[in-house]
Amino acid sequence: MTDDAIPDKRRLARPALSILGLKLFAVILIVNVAISGLVFVGVSRSINDGFIDYLKTTQAELVTNLASALGDEWGRQGNWQWLRTDPQAWRELVRNQLWPEGHPPPVGIQRDMTRARDFVLHDENGLPVIGLPPRHDNNPARLEWIAIRYEGRQVGTLGYVPPDQLMEQMDKIFLEQQQRNLGIIVASLVLASLLLAGGLSWWLGRRTQSMALATRRLTQGDYGARLTERGRDELSRLSKDFNVLAETLEANRESRQRWVTDIAHELRTPLAVLRGEIEAMQDGIRPLDQDNLTSLSQEVGQLERLVGDLRLLAQSDAGALEVSLAPLDLADSLSGRLEDAKGWIAEHGITLASDIQGPMMIRGDAQRLRQLWNNLIDNTLAYTTAPGELRVQLKMKGQQACLSWEDSAPGVPATELERLTQRLYRVEGSRSRKSGGSGLGLSIAAALVSAHGGTLQASASSLGGLCWTIDFPLMPNA
Repeated sequence: MTDDAIPDKRRLARPALSILGLKLFAVILIVNVAISGLVFVGVSRSINDGFIDYLKTTQAELVTNLASALGDEWGRQGNWQWLRTDPQAWRELVRNQLWPEGHPPPVGIQRDMTRARDFVLHDENGLPVIGLPPRHDNNPARLEWIAIRYEGRQVGTLGYVPPDQLMEQMDKIFLEQQQRNLGIIVASLVLASLLLAGGLSWWLGRRTQSMALATRRLTQGDYGARLTERGRDELSRLSKDFNVLAETLEANRESRQRWVTDIAHELRTPLAVLRGEIEAMQDGIRPLDQDNLTSLSQEVGQLERLVGDLRLLAQSDAGALEVSLAPLDLADSLSGRLEDAKGWIAEHGITLASDIQGPMMIRGDAQRLRQLWNNLIDNTLAYTTAPGELRVQLKMKGQQACLSWEDSAPGVPATELERLTQRLYRVEGSRSRKSGGSGLGLSIAAALVSAHGGTLQASASSLGGLCWTIDFPLMPNA
């Protein structure tokens, strides 16, 4: 993660070291050093034990072959005198019989095991023929003996140094060499672990440090902090989630600021009217009569409605909206309200056409549903140009009651449809505020639908205006 992980001109000072990086470095290094040490000890012991076993097996076969060759040679010579007079023949015989031409001894054995002085030959009477008992570290070697036979007759004995005594010297030659090589390998592993731990801890420390700094900026109210999203690992997904969180917090702050500003504006208008009319009465410009008092009452009523709407939305946000759900026929509730409002709708030059199927039983609150129908009717009457048309359809669709509420022109741009239920939001242009509404009616409608477990969605109407699609869940076995 580079410094541009937080794309903002204001940067917080980076700590000199990353504690998480240091911990990760120490853990990786300790684990790898421990593993390398265990490998070194295990392989050294395995080489030692395995090599002795190998020598025992190999030497038993080679000594048997040498004893057989000596027996055959005794048969040709008839005695051992030829060896007593020609020691060079003894050395050549040992070398040729143990390691024939084209079959060199294994590495580590050639310099020790092929020496003729490591063997002793006695005749059939146990008298020495050639060779002196070998000495290792100034101490006589303990020999093992094998009989030399010719045609079933024992003609001598061959003594040899067992592998465990050979290893007393060969350890210094072979094992030191192997352990030196193994030590180089282990040192290389430790160095590689050091580089790996350092690189990984630096990389992870930088990324987590950037996240920590960005999170600190969020806690300080700077919601412009963003992290660079790279790769597809968990840290990249965490960076993406962090950015979404920052965007949400930033949007909520802007929404809250707009919300407070819009509420202040909505309250200022009726209060300014009230203040102006009261001052006019105080100055004697307007008489204190029934008509003027009625005008003041209307302004107070508008304030009460606005405060009531705000209270309802606040309850909805807090999950405390008072809704008494009980079995209710949605078709009966809707058709009854439309029948009551038919004259009111006709006065605004709008023709009502309804197709309501029923009964459709849902769990609902009759008063809240009546409030929902009123808000939808108010929105249609406020923004539909006369002569206009309102078409309402209620049908069953699976386990849903599907309500379609369409009006005629003017319509709403497609880019504005998703914002219609935002609080105090009004579309600029043809459907702008005409009747002094607060801009909270559709937000309240969305809250009421949600309180009944339904969904509210806006789209373009085939009549040229706006279409609201509302789905309510039906009661089981309804």
